[in-house]
Amino acid sequence: MDVRCGGSGVSLGGRVLGAAVIVWDTYEGIHSFDAARLFCRKMCQDGIFPEAPVYGSNNWYYAYGDISYGTVLEDADYLKKLTEGILNRPYMVVDDGWQKEHILEQYNGGPWRQGNDRFQDMKRLAEEIRQRNIIPGIWIRLLLNETPEIFGEQRLSHNGCLDPSHPKVLDYIEEDVRTLCEWGYRLIKHDFSTYDILGKWGFEMQPFAADAGWEFYDKGKTTAEIIMGFYERIYRTAEKYNCLILGCNTIGHLGAGMMHLNRTGDDTSGLYWDMTRRNGINALAFRMPQHGIFFDADADCVGMMGRIEWKWNRQWTKLLAYSGTSLFLSVKPGIPTEAEEEELKAYIKIAAELHKPARPLDWEDTACPVCWDTDAGSQRFEWFGSEVMHICGA
Repeated sequence: MDVRCGGSGVSLGGRVLGAAVIVWDTYEGIHSFDAARLFCRKMCQDGIFPEAPVYGSNNWYYAYGDISYGTVLEDADYLKKLTEGILNRPYMVVDDGWQKEHILEQYNGGPWRQGNDRFQDMKRLAEEIRQRNIIPGIWIRLLLNETPEIFGEQRLSHNGCLDPSHPKVLDYIEEDVRTLCEWGYRLIKHDFSTYDILGKWGFEMQPFAADAGWEFYDKGKTTAEIIMGFYERIYRTAEKYNCLILGCNTIGHLGAGMMHLNRTGDDTSGLYWDMTRRNGINALAFRMPQHGIFFDADADCVGMMGRIEWKWNRQWTKLLAYSGTSLFLSVKPGIPTEAEEEELKAYIKIAAELHKPARPLDWEDTACPVCWDTDAGSQRFEWFGSEVMHICGA
């Protein structure tokens, strides 16, 4: 077990560290997926969840940061059109590209208390979204912030990101979150913190999450304790405003009880179907055992910008709609045909309702399950095309 403080030994100062609690169980006569869900429930009894299914729009996978006040309202208008008559209202998540110092394809960090020239008044934007009977949401990368007032020991030595173990940094982050809430946003998607703390993506953490040779400001806590303190400060601040927390690039088991939703996989795409197939469907299947137990799962968006054929995105949308997890559409207005739009409306209506978690029946045989049991019956998907043959198990 890695109980270091960053890349150095932790200084416990005489306290005893509870490193882990070991639990186990055996299961017979049930599907392995159901066994996995039972075991997740044994590991976690303190998850927090949205009051109703979360669905809506996120502009990242068609705009990739090239957004403005006007395009967000166009997205909101389109979402309103797609969700007419649905009582459980959708979320419009303003993704990367709104912040003051945003530079397209170069810098996506803070400061976070002011919109850039293409946005200006972020509070008014939230109000205009809400006037459309849509709930405003927003994306933020809290630990990448080049504001000069944060300096020295408040930054991590190995990459210059904010050090979440420093009390002043946590106070600063609290003010960032409070600002978004007071603007009127009721879903905060906080992103990149695992990478910004540890300096690695998950697939690079072999064998350790952090390289040696650095430590946090607070040398008396382990990395896990510091990360949990960071998550808790975000959650406790937003809780006062009844604001949902969606963790992205966060450590799922550490975030249970401090985020309502969790982005459980790597990015899908509006450009390349294989990224959605490889990352989205895989994440939906293999992290589904945690759904509704650790948090509600978000396997990422349906990207529609005219690059991926509808025959693929139709299936991904349908599976997400029936999965019981979040459905976020990243649809460029004007791209769907009239017929595709009608299908989207139907799937959105399904996603807005409560469903039992979909079961990937063939998850022991493939990394991209095609056979799923849903509360609408057993369904089969063709992720690879008709040239690839796959026989569903019983």
